[in-house]
Amino acid sequence: MLEMIKAIIYGIVEGITEWLPISSTGHLILLEELMPFAGMSEDFFKMFDVVIQLGAILAVVVLFWNKLWPFALTAKSRAQNPGRISWLRQDILIMWLKILVSCVPAAIIGVLFDDVLNALFYRYEVVALALIIFGIAFIVIENWNRERTPRINSLAEITYQTALLVGVFQVLAAVFPGTSRSGATIVGALLIGVSRTVAAEYTFFLAVPVMFGASLLKLVKFGFHFTALELGALLTGCVVAFAVSVFVLRFLLSYIKKHDFKVFGWYRIALGILVLVSFGLWL
Repeated sequence: MLEMIKAIIYGIVEGITEWLPISSTGHLILLEELMPFAGMSEDFFKMFDVVIQLGAILAVVVLFWNKLWPFALTAKSRAQNPGRISWLRQDILIMWLKILVSCVPAAIIGVLFDDVLNALFYRYEVVALALIIFGIAFIVIENWNRERTPRINSLAEITYQTALLVGVFQVLAAVFPGTSRSGATIVGALLIGVSRTVAAEYTFFLAVPVMFGASLLKLVKFGFHFTALELGALLTGCVVAFAVSVFVLRFLLSYIKKHDFKVFGWYRIALGILVLVSFGLWL
C-alpha cells in the first residue's frame, strides 16, 4: 500500500512537471532520492521515470485529438478538404512531418548514447545546475523578447528548418536531466521567433512521438518481466499522471496567453539552489 501511495505521488509530480518548463525528469530523480521505492531495482526506476510519462502524453492525445488526427471521417471534413485524398487533412499531415524532423536529433542521441548519458549525468549536481542555467535562460530570453514581434504565429508557419532547430534544442534535455524537454524546446522556439503560444503547443505535440519512442526504448531494455508490485506502481503512476496532466495542460495554455515564462525561470533557480544546498549537506 505504501508503494502505491508513492506511485500516486510520482504520478502527480510527473503530471505537473511534464508540461511546465521545470523538468519532469529532474523532479523525479530528486523525488527518488527523497522517496525511493522499496523492493524495486535501480533499473526499474530508470525505466519507470521515463515510461510514467506515457500517462502525461495520452492527455495531449485526448485534449488535442482534432489537431493531431489527420484523417477526415465526416462529410463536412471531406468537403473542407477537397482533392484526390479528401479524407486526409494535409495540414495535419505536414505538421507531423515537421514534428518527425524535430525528433531526428534527439532520436539519434537517445539510441546511440542513452546508457552512457544515464551513467554520466543522472546525478543531483547535474539536475541542479541544469535547473539554474535554464532558469536564467528563461528570464534573459523573455526580457529580450519583450520588445520583439514573433515571426511565427501559427503551427502552419513553422518551416522544416525551424522544426529542425527546435529539435536541436531538444537534444539538450536528452543529454542533461533537469533541463526540461518542454523548457529546452520552448526556449529554442522563442529564440528563433516563434510566438509563446505556438511554441508551447508545438512542444506538446512534439512530446507525443518523442516520449512514446523513449518509453518503448526503456521498456525493451528493461524487458517485460515485472513483479506484481512493479507493474502496479507503473500503471498507477501512469493513470495519475494522465489525470493531472489534463488539468495542467488547460491551465498552461490559459496562463501563457497573458503571462510570460519568467516565473518558471525563478522557480528553477530557487529549486536548483535548494537542491545543491540540501544534497550537499546530506552527502
